[in-house]
Amino acid sequence: MSLASELLQYVLSGLTMGGIYALVALGFVIIHNVTGIINFAQGEFVMLGAMFMVTLIGVGAPTPLAIILSVILVMIVVGIIEFGAIRSAKKASPVTLVIITIGLSTAIRGIALLVWGTNPYKLAPFTKGGPYHIGGATIVPQSLWVIGTTAVLLALTLFMFEYTYWGKALRACMVNKFAARLMGISPSRMSLFAFVFSAALGALAGMVIAPITYVTYDMGLMLGLKGFVAAVLGGLSSTPGAVIGGLALGVIESLGAGLLSSGYKDGISFIILLLVLFLKPGGIFGTSGTKRV
Repeated sequence: MSLASELLQYVLSGLTMGGIYALVALGFVIIHNVTGIINFAQGEFVMLGAMFMVTLIGVGAPTPLAIILSVILVMIVVGIIEFGAIRSAKKASPVTLVIITIGLSTAIRGIALLVWGTNPYKLAPFTKGGPYHIGGATIVPQSLWVIGTTAVLLALTLFMFEYTYWGKALRACMVNKFAARLMGISPSRMSLFAFVFSAALGALAGMVIAPITYVTYDMGLMLGLKGFVAAVLGGLSSTPGAVIGGLALGVIESLGAGLLSSGYKDGISFIILLLVLFLKPGGIFGTSGTKRV
């Protein structure tokens, strides 16, 4: 394989994982913009989506139905968490809220361990067929599902923010909660919606990545951290920035693992995080003083 083909292969592989990072990062950005909380349990929403789908398909549910039910189940679980844990501590300091989300992440992971055990699970690809060959590189059909899902969800998210009542209400809370309340918008209700919507994004990310990698009870930990790095890279206030940050992180990781060593893959992400925090704390698309959608 020529160097150009190898580089193309790394880029295609990076875009696949980058799509997952982007969806996780979107959840971070939406929740942070509306509530001011950095939700470190976002990765566990990914794991729950994949695990619920594994369970439903295991009992005979067809794939489309399993996808829908898994998203609904994750949204219900996260809605209960927001109502019971986050809302009751809404007056706590930002540090306390971050600690709460870390505790929630640990608790969800522990419950998943008890329910599903330590065994890895594997799902069949959504579509059958061999890999596609592009310029000497190969890409499997499920990778196209990941990239396509990311594109569709980004488009739907942007459409929601621009053209729907719920999206405009979310944007109002992002800009000024007090003014939004005067206009009859409930910040508490928008907080619940932000968490539930982010849970749906995470669940879908977990389901489309499940056929590519094994599903385990602790898969959400590293995916959540990578999603946070992507969100910081793109700017915690920018929705498009989160997607671009996720895709960029996936490609940089893949190139680093391929050209240097796979052992550096996780380290590269956190080196990028440190560099961004030192050189441009607001992220590539972030702004200081105002929030962007």
